[in-house]
Amino acid sequence: MSAPAFHVRDVPVFGRAILAPMDGFSDLPFRLICRELGSAMSYTEFVNVDELQSRRPTVRAWRKLKFDASERPMTFQIYGHEEDRLVQAGLRLQDLGPSIIDINMGCYVKSISERGAGSGMLCRPDLIARVFTRLSRGLRIPVTGKIRLGWDENWRNYLEVARVLEDSGASLIAVHGRTRAQAYTGDADWDAIAEIKQAVRVPVIGNGDVRTAADIARLRAHTGCDAVMIGRAAIGNPWIFARLEREAVAFDAISALMRRHLTLNLDFYGERLGLVLFRKHAARYIRGLPDEQTLRIPLLTASTVDEFDRLLDEALASPASRLAASLPTAVPA
Repeated sequence: MSAPAFHVRDVPVFGRAILAPMDGFSDLPFRLICRELGSAMSYTEFVNVDELQSRRPTVRAWRKLKFDASERPMTFQIYGHEEDRLVQAGLRLQDLGPSIIDINMGCYVKSISERGAGSGMLCRPDLIARVFTRLSRGLRIPVTGKIRLGWDENWRNYLEVARVLEDSGASLIAVHGRTRAQAYTGDADWDAIAEIKQAVRVPVIGNGDVRTAADIARLRAHTGCDAVMIGRAAIGNPWIFARLEREAVAFDAISALMRRHLTLNLDFYGERLGLVLFRKHAARYIRGLPDEQTLRIPLLTASTVDEFDRLLDEALASPASRLAASLPTAVPA
């Protein structure tokens, strides 16, 4: 086995590209697909600590925490706004066997950030310090944090937050190069990610505006970060983790992966829900394909797995798809 690319405290990570935690997308089936293609570690979708600690925890919350042994290093990501609940949840969840506990301090959604959770925590470095100090002392496993650059352009306190995280025991910092106010608009500030990397000694993962396989190397070269986190660009294009550009992937390879992804969804969620939840992935898998316009609506409204398979078979049999399927697949750089 090759040497680790870096360590999260004592946890080795064998690779430089990592699937981002994305609510509604980074579930067990999609994580397995991305790991098979080269994602170096797994993060769950973020989980609300209030749901976990309610009298009747939701099935959805606990389902997010299921993982496969092949996903290690496996990171549970949680969020909340109340110190004791965050700490209690982290201490409790380590017994489920994750490699790492991560605190989400990057979610920009108004209903989360404006009550002080997600990126709302960035306004409270004192709270961050207390939570990470308690978790780093109480956990047997590393605790890490994912942040943005600040609340808005007038409050970009990323260097202060990064130093507080390191001083309070965080073993890694993942940085999305935008503020909460930007959401996903404008350009990610790779210079700011480089500043954080220079300011701390713990590993730093850079995130933001990685749209192609070539961007992975570009972000690392620009910032010096230890790894690159890929979110939206991986939806419909998990080949990015194999350093393949999307246009180089032949149609028969796309079809085969769609079928595998759907099978994983059916096994995990059951037939009805598995098919429904796969549709949002299918919409991205077929983007840019020769038969996209004729395939989109029938595929995304298919009510049975047999119907879905038949539509894919018909698409593969079309002249345009046969030509696309015959194109050579690029060799990873």
